[in-house]
Amino acid sequence: MVSTRRDIVLGGFALLGAGAVQKPALAAAASYFAGTTVDNGVTFRTTNFSKIDKRWRRQVVKYFSSEPIGTVVVDTRNHFLYVIMENKTAIRYGVGVGRDGFKWFGRATIDQKSLWPRWTPPADMRKRHPELPEFVDGGSPKNPLGPRAMYLHRDGVDTGYRFHGTLEPGSIGKDASSGCIRMFNEDAIDLYQRCPIGTAVQVLPHIADQAPQVSDATPVE
Repeated sequence: MVSTRRDIVLGGFALLGAGAVQKPALAAAASYFAGTTVDNGVTFRTTNFSKIDKRWRRQVVKYFSSEPIGTVVVDTRNHFLYVIMENKTAIRYGVGVGRDGFKWFGRATIDQKSLWPRWTPPADMRKRHPELPEFVDGGSPKNPLGPRAMYLHRDGVDTGYRFHGTLEPGSIGKDASSGCIRMFNEDAIDLYQRCPIGTAVQVLPHIADQAPQVSDATPVE
């Protein structure tokens, strides 16, 4: 086929149009970050919390539970993770959870923790996405686990699920993962410090019907 001048001009406009679509999307993703900071020798981008809905920010809330203090409870439907505290309160974090087909519920314990973990895509994920590498080193700006990972085990066996950071702050509050619970990187660092090995975890589909409104909550630094 011989390309005419009209075809070339129209093709050029199409490419320009594609670029015009991509640039706002990239700019929108970049707007979720604000500067950088250093953690354990690794420089990473900090979250621009002025872009984040207040409901997803870390805060202390009133919370009624029969679970022991220190237990982590995840409300997947409402995209919240709670650390049970004294006096009927909890620290609440906004999280991203599994998409349809990748959600899970049940009890587990945090039996392993890693600081700037290496990411090894599971075999099933690599089947779905053969372009993925065998692994991504910890601290890499392309590592989706971010600065911390907490590995969930059940009866001594790795479930394959983790609490970890994210490269996509805009995904918090959404069904976006392959089953793991993703958090703002700052929140993953905070949770890592609060949860020793052996911390009990309960993942439920819906427990936050009586969660307080944002105006009733106290931000946690």
